Amino acid sequence: MANEAHKLLEGILERLQKNAKVRTGLAVCAVLGLLGIAGSFLYDFLPQQYALSITGGDILSSRHFIARVLQQEAANNGVALRLYPMSGSQEALMALNEGKLDLAFIQGGLENKYPNVRHVAYIAPEQLQLLVRPEIKDISGLRSKLVNLGSRLGGTRIVAKEVLQFSGLNDGVEYVETNFSTEELLHMRDDKLPDAVMVTAIAPTDIAEYLVKERGYNLLEIPFPASLALRYGWVADAKILAYTYNVTPPVPGRDIRTIGVNMDLVANKDVEPRAIFRVLESLYSPALAVRTNVKIDENQLTTPSGYPLSEGSQLFLARKNPLLSSATLDKIKALVGLSLSMLSTALVAFRWFRGEAYEPPKPPADDPVFVAWINDVAAIEQQFEATRSQSGKSPMPPELVDAMQTQLSTIKAEALCKLGAARLDNALLPQALLLAIADARARIHQTAV
Repeated sequence: MANEAHKLLEGILERLQKNAKVRTGLAVCAVLGLLGIAGSFLYDFLPQQYALSITGGDILSSRHFIARVLQQEAANNGVALRLYPMSGSQEALMALNEGKLDLAFIQGGLENKYPNVRHVAYIAPEQLQLLVRPEIKDISGLRSKLVNLGSRLGGTRIVAKEVLQFSGLNDGVEYVETNFSTEELLHMRDDKLPDAVMVTAIAPTDIAEYLVKERGYNLLEIPFPASLALRYGWVADAKILAYTYNVTPPVPGRDIRTIGVNMDLVANKDVEPRAIFRVLESLYSPALAVRTNVKIDENQLTTPSGYPLSEGSQLFLARKNPLLSSATLDKIKALVGLSLSMLSTALVAFRWFRGEAYEPPKPPADDPVFVAWINDVAAIEQQFEATRSQSGKSPMPPELVDAMQTQLSTIKAEALCKLGAARLDNALLPQALLLAIADARARIHQTAV
């Protein structure tokens, strides 16, 4: 069955080969295909410019500030970032999942329900900062108070409600939730401001400094991060240093504990990996660390956020792999083997397109072997003549005659064995060899007699 299929294929190829128009059409298609592959490789090596959208959330947040600095640094690395302020991490994640946004700085502690979001990098921990009126001395003092948790689409609200609930405070029962934005808080009269404000940011942050210095708010300790961490994996033990927001009076008056919440950079799953690679190069540049005063550790890039690692992040991590690793050498060997195979195929295809029938390479001819045997017979005859001249009329030694006859018989036997499978360009060589052997044997025999 296989032989029949092979013959059928050979017949089809032979008919196609005889048709000049078909050969020309196939050749054009092959050339266009090769040019397309070459163009793709060339495109990968040429400098690329990328345009991406990004958000850092609220325009007055520390995340927005980092995004703005990253925008300026990435511009020097071939990536144009369009910065869009949003109300919070929830809104950013929804936009990413729907493909309306490319990148976002978000806070941790949010529900992972967005299949089109990918983790790019862990940034740093943010602190949950609880700013209160001076008369409020601890969390229990929030009962019957107005507590601002930020936008309903923000991540701070989700984290803050968990903290308040853990403290035994329920919305609408022990406290009243408000959802003023940062800008709204900045423009409010003092008597209209809520009694407490929850902010998730890297300390110091502008809104907290404003409320402390301009409105007389204090910074309250959240003393149970370790206990809350037993319930939620996103909770970390953090602290805010004394005098962070004011010196006289000191705010806070001592180092205080609070909830630490991870900040992450995430992306839509379809963002070009090489663009993310360039963004990460800018993110970990010394200039960005100096300008933001935030230490972003590349070694913690893969700190989990709950989302799969992006292809661009994997590409960025792979850049440190040794160039001549065993895997790389195996790839080089495979590439060389593939190149040789493709070259051989190209040569065969070239001959086919020219209309030349393919002929497998012929094995080397056996002519030199028979020529060597003829030379051996001639050498025996020369030895015979020389020995006879030296002996004169005396008969030749019988043992020498027997040795010469044996040599001739051996050559004849080897030639006859080889003759059945020999491939000869000169078909007269075996006949010439056998005649030479017969002539030599006759002369030696006559002389010996």
